[in-house]
Amino acid sequence: MAFDYRTVLDWRIPDAEQRLQRRDTMLYALGIGMGENPADEKELQFVYEENLRAFPSMAAVLAHPGFWMKEPGTGIDWAHVLHAEQSIRLHRPLPVEGVLRGRSRVNEIVDKGPDKGALVYQDREIFMADTAEPVATVELVGFCRRDGGCGAPTATSRVPIALPQRSPDATDEKTSLPQSALIYRLSGDYNPLHADPAIARKAGFDRPILHGLCTLGIALRSVIGTRLDYRTDLVRGIDVRFAAPVFPGETIRTDIWDDGKILHFRSFVPSRDVLVLTNGRVTLEE
Repeated sequence: MAFDYRTVLDWRIPDAEQRLQRRDTMLYALGIGMGENPADEKELQFVYEENLRAFPSMAAVLAHPGFWMKEPGTGIDWAHVLHAEQSIRLHRPLPVEGVLRGRSRVNEIVDKGPDKGALVYQDREIFMADTAEPVATVELVGFCRRDGGCGAPTATSRVPIALPQRSPDATDEKTSLPQSALIYRLSGDYNPLHADPAIARKAGFDRPILHGLCTLGIALRSVIGTRLDYRTDLVRGIDVRFAAPVFPGETIRTDIWDDGKILHFRSFVPSRDVLVLTNGRVTLEE
């Protein structure tokens, strides 16, 4: 039985406050595989306290409200929710420490029809708690696979970002750790789908899957490392669509197109010949 459309659209997500510490910034970077080569000083700056920097995709986990879809009152079949899309807009370089506040809301629901699921769009404004200075705006789309027929509108005006119709300008591979999901979840996404084998089997997987945002972080290491030499200060926006799950320990191959102020990307798991990220875009400063 699908959730009630108006209940979820009007669901009040409590504000979240996070006292970000430098160890949190380093833990996030370790969760996406930074530091796999201890002699790589370009990645060391994200996992070592000297001259520490925050990786741009960390915005997706800052001042996170938690897995609110698990609340019984929503009516959402939470065990069958997957991450469908993610967008990040950076208003300033991410802090490595400080007190942050996040204000989240559901802003759109799209009913794909019975047996086809529903898309729940939510955004979060992140700002410094003491000054109210905007830090980032993040939007994610949850694919509620068992909640089609909820009565929401059946279409959206949003148009996916097209990839260039030419061969990639670069390709890079990164291998996730077998324990990647268990490390990454410590940055705030405690959905048991990524840790509990029984929950994973209930959702239709033979073992826990990697967080989509962890897959994104690994792919962005390839994009930003290969094309920007880790100049994260140039990044202003990130957009991606999640096409299929990755299992911890798998290698992720990322194709990259360089169009100047926009870097397009998509990612595969070569061992299974599966597209896992598509319609990816990193927007750079003007």
